Amino acid sequence: MLPMYKRVLLKLSGEALLGPDGTNEPFSPKIIEQYAHDIKSVIELGVQVAVVIGGGNIYRGMNEADSGIERAHGDYMGMLATVINGMAMQAMLEKIGVYTRLQSAINMEQVAEPYIRRKAMRHLEKGRVVIFGAGTGNPYFTTDTAGSLRAIEMKADVILKGTRVDGIYTADPEKDPTATKFEQLSYQECLDKRLKVMDMTAFTLCMENKLPIIVFDMNRPGNLLKVIEGMNIGTIVK
Repeated sequence: MLPMYKRVLLKLSGEALLGPDGTNEPFSPKIIEQYAHDIKSVIELGVQVAVVIGGGNIYRGMNEADSGIERAHGDYMGMLATVINGMAMQAMLEKIGVYTRLQSAINMEQVAEPYIRRKAMRHLEKGRVVIFGAGTGNPYFTTDTAGSLRAIEMKADVILKGTRVDGIYTADPEKDPTATKFEQLSYQECLDKRLKVMDMTAFTLCMENKLPIIVFDMNRPGNLLKVIEGMNIGTIVK
């Protein structure tokens, strides 16, 4: 089957890397391996893939009053956590034969290339997976915003938000068993219903640039390929 999209940005949450086992480790090798194989399956179709991973499995910015760490300082700590996750994903992808580049918005030449837009575009054109680490490089922005920004800069066809739930619901399905799923929503409907698809900065970027968002369950093997092939998986916002 021909892919629906030529270039995509895959946004993964750091928490999703923990896996279902709930171990004390920052990420589950099984989950990272599954993600890597899923990414490889779409690369083999000729789809260009960029990836942004959160850092919440290692460090989640806490309230300054509770932690004693000021917000900007804590955000930089979170950015470093995303680079660690990016390195783990890069290692797993290369282990299974997928050419990968890790670019960081904070300079750390020993472990990652600096983020250069034109270079990233060239990597994608050559069929390499590009992982963007360290968010936007600025505090007060989430990795959702980094994902939206990079997707727009890379001229991606769609942003794929891989989560632990299979779409957008009226309420959190993990807490509310009566929650019902939406198949498709407009940007305005998300705003009117106050659905938390992404943080407001990230969502506004997508809306202003008419970038579709698909929210789907990344922890089910094969789902990424199904989304790329245009199957009715998850919820699309456009």
